[in-house]
Amino acid sequence: MSRVPSLSSPFLLGFDEIERVLDRVTKGADGYPPYNIERVPREEGQPERLRITLAVAGFARDQLDVCVEENQLVIRGRQQDDKSRHYLHRGIAARLFQRTFVLADGMDVLGADLKHGLLSIDLVRPEPERVVRTIAISNHE
Repeated sequence: MSRVPSLSSPFLLGFDEIERVLDRVTKGADGYPPYNIERVPREEGQPERLRITLAVAGFARDQLDVCVEENQLVIRGRQQDDKSRHYLHRGIAARLFQRTFVLADGMDVLGADLKHGLLSIDLVRPEPERVVRTIAISNHE
């Protein structure tokens, strides 16, 4: 079965990289840890922000890593089993995770905060600037 490109319109020129990014994002998403993305409205002197909140209960600050790699926000968590504990039942597993979000050009990560088992990461959206450029028409007769 051949795949029909989703961005194949003749009016969308140069968007093949976006299609590759979409393919990469949809592969390997296992749903852990769960997360929210919310829009934080403008406040006094601050631009509108996006906030990603991940449920990372059981992870300490030193077991989490937040970084930006090639226009991707990458959040990693690593826990190690405590060999000194003897469980009668174990329903909460120590596990590794990696959650990746592709960032648009110009997106800036403002910071991260861990509170009550929730890791919140604030990003600022670039203010779109309207650019109008007149193209000169050559007259070759």
